[in-house]
Amino acid sequence: MKKLALLATAIIGLTGVASADIQAPPGSTYTSARKLGRALSNILYGFVEIPEQIVRKTDDYGRKAGMSYGIVDGTSRGLKRLGYGFYELFTFTCPTYRGTFKPPYERCGTDYRIEMNPHDGLSEFPPELGFETYYGHSRTQRW
Repeated sequence: MKKLALLATAIIGLTGVASADIQAPPGSTYTSARKLGRALSNILYGFVEIPEQIVRKTDDYGRKAGMSYGIVDGTSRGLKRLGYGFYELFTFTCPTYRGTFKPPYERCGTDYRIEMNPHDGLSEFPPELGFETYYGHSRTQRW
């Protein structure tokens, strides 16, 4: 009876290890194709940061800040996106960030997910303009 219980425990333990072995690693969604797509979207649509930051700064600080600080911050972010876009375009076949294809942008705190931090971080893809969106990396419309 003890041998049967020991054998059952060993089988259950090995099954748990085997099922954990077939799961996809956390970085498996970040591939060279995604890096190339991220590079092209940052190059082509990075300028969208200018109107995006004008709207954000206007909502947070008022119209004067939106039309001054928003333009300056949006231009700065757009140029950062352009630089990251060309960097990732030239290196899309190489895993450059810690041996992965993840984006080398600033992170929000200690969280490794890519999220929009309106004050100092960049999301993985440029923001979308418009009133309807299905993605978490774009701004929400305020009525």
